[in-house]
Amino acid sequence: MRKPLILTAAAACVLLAACSSSNESKKEEAQAPSAAASPTPTPTPEATPSPTPEPKKEEPKKSASALPEKAPDNFKVNMDTSKGMIVMACHKAWSPHGVDHLYDLVKLHFYDGARFFRVVRTPRPFMVQFGINGDPATDKVWANANIQDDPLTGRMNTRGMVSYGQTSMPNSRSTQLFINYADNSFLASQGFPPICEVTSGMEAADQIYDGYGERPDQGLMHTQGNAYLEREFPRLDYIKKATIVLQ
Repeated sequence: MRKPLILTAAAACVLLAACSSSNESKKEEAQAPSAAASPTPTPTPEATPSPTPEPKKEEPKKSASALPEKAPDNFKVNMDTSKGMIVMACHKAWSPHGVDHLYDLVKLHFYDGARFFRVVRTPRPFMVQFGINGDPATDKVWANANIQDDPLTGRMNTRGMVSYGQTSMPNSRSTQLFINYADNSFLASQGFPPICEVTSGMEAADQIYDGYGERPDQGLMHTQGNAYLEREFPRLDYIKKATIVLQ
């Protein structure tokens, strides 16, 4: 599988991987947790037993099935990471196909457990990349299903903007995303339209571990998942859980 590339304006090419995936059928296979049943209370023993009370009903939990089927025009994604909460505001007007796809992926908990596997801060701050599922079987479902390109809307890849990684080929965006650490406006002209903006938690993004640089092998990530990363790169930070927040 080709690794996504980002072409720098000045000299060298910086790779922005995008082995990706969009579920064309958009199946509602979200493995959303069902509300746990409350334990049945034990009646107090009496000479004349009282009727057993009805089990207490819990409020239904917010799950993928409780969210609208289609992405709203604006919503937030809360990413609870090993470095703290990162909140992204996403706008369909910026990138309709991209934002719709992200909405579906987050609903399906695709990013839960995903590692921040590529962090580039030298020779200058650039970006942090994530978006390969830790389970090879799940990742395989999405790996070769890409989404259509969106036209540029004038939004730039400035600090805090979030965009898809992609290759130099058309329609190659999928599941991988990156958060810009600095003003990388030159990327827009190369076809990287932002889809979201970090509105809270950039200080957490700035603290993501960068000691491994670009060493994790994406091919092995796709075939071995988080088992490979935990064995070879145990200090990688990760997403504990990503959730949709409607506005």
